[in-house]
Amino acid sequence: MQFAHNSVVWFRQDLRIHDHPALTQACEFAQLHDSNLTAIYFVTPKQWAEHDVAAIQIDFIERHIEQLNQRLAAIGIELTVVNLSTFDDILPWLKAYCAEHHIGQIFAANESEFNERQRDIKLINAGIPLRLIEQDCVLATGTVNNLSGQMYKVFTPFSKAWKKIASSQPIVPLGIPAFRQPIAAPSLSRFNCDEFYPQRVTSELWAAGEDCARKQLKQFIENDIADYQQYRDLPAIDGTSKLSPYLAIGVLSPRQCVAGILFYYPDALVNDASPAKTWLNELIWREFYRHLLVAFPKLSRSQSFNELGQFIQWRNDNDEFQAWCQGQTGYPIIDAAMRQLNQTGWMHNRLRMVVASFLTKHLLIDWRWGEQYFRQHLIDGDLAANNGGWQWSAGTGCDAQPYFRVFNPMTQSSKFDPDASFIKHFVPEVADWSLKHIHEPHLKAHHINSMADLFSERAKQEKAYPQPIVEHGFARKRALEVLGALKRG
Repeated sequence: MQFAHNSVVWFRQDLRIHDHPALTQACEFAQLHDSNLTAIYFVTPKQWAEHDVAAIQIDFIERHIEQLNQRLAAIGIELTVVNLSTFDDILPWLKAYCAEHHIGQIFAANESEFNERQRDIKLINAGIPLRLIEQDCVLATGTVNNLSGQMYKVFTPFSKAWKKIASSQPIVPLGIPAFRQPIAAPSLSRFNCDEFYPQRVTSELWAAGEDCARKQLKQFIENDIADYQQYRDLPAIDGTSKLSPYLAIGVLSPRQCVAGILFYYPDALVNDASPAKTWLNELIWREFYRHLLVAFPKLSRSQSFNELGQFIQWRNDNDEFQAWCQGQTGYPIIDAAMRQLNQTGWMHNRLRMVVASFLTKHLLIDWRWGEQYFRQHLIDGDLAANNGGWQWSAGTGCDAQPYFRVFNPMTQSSKFDPDASFIKHFVPEVADWSLKHIHEPHLKAHHINSMADLFSERAKQEKAYPQPIVEHGFARKRALEVLGALKRG
């Protein structure tokens, strides 16, 4: 009987060859045994649809799989794309593949999400030689705990502990493993997703490729990170890193991001006055939410972190939800943000908080509805960050915004888009309005109503934009009453 020494590296949400511990270990294993190493990627469209993965993100993934194919071929590794349906189909496929190709080891990155972890447990219990490597976080999940050995439930102490641990060890990304002579890149199977994703959505607005992502990271840290705190909340300004789509599918690793910061700002982990502090904290928030997914699996299963969330009496008005989805709430800042999402597959982070607060608090619609809609449309869709952000906004999450904090959309509009240039771009219906009326649309609605008897053509055009769906003061009072279910004690 032939001894199984051949190996496989299984790519998941880690579509890169730089700083890829599973790939590096797979290459070392193959060199040690002078054996064959191949790579696989599973396309599981039914599973993706059940997980609400956006069509635009699938297009982005497919573009990067082709890039990955070329990069792997350059180091002598052949990639195979396997079209299945769900995670359940992976076990019989791997069993047959391992037997046919004498596979002794499969190397893959550990994942934080509940279904993915259950899939891996099932494979290992069935005898699949799967070796899981922690690489999706700088500090492995479960390693940043309080003095009682428990996961932190508040971000600030988690962040302090994270920085202390991270500053005590080298954070050095792995290079590309030197493996074998280049081979011709194989022709890959096209993603067979049409049954579950009949509408193709292009991601061409986003450059594809590991080199592009690494270059963008470098340029951001060199030129923009020091101004990030000042400009990150202004949607009309390109003041964010725009790296989230690459982090979400693993074209960049968080370790590359932190190492990049430390190259230019060596004291960033220990100096609270570092110009890099604000963006570093965003990376730590990412880690916090991933650690939470592992510590509290219910977060992957649409459950509120705060158990009192089950007592909230959501209104869940479907017509109002559709108005929010389509950017027709009558609040220009809300509608501009939602239209940005629908048109580009991305939304500015400040506006994610504003529209989430509006949906859950002004309209009293269950945060799960918004979480799902975001996931179905975001190119940077990511369960940990998306769930964490939505529960933070709704007041049901870990270290969440208090239930009684209700963002005022008029204040958010005038503060963060003062000249309304972002709003005017996505809501051209209000381009001729005064700034006061754009930021306080209830004043405009009142003016239109008082002039309606004139039936002028201009009034008709203005009325094409909806009046505010709900009055802020009334909505705030209603939210405080209903979300009072979250009071402790």
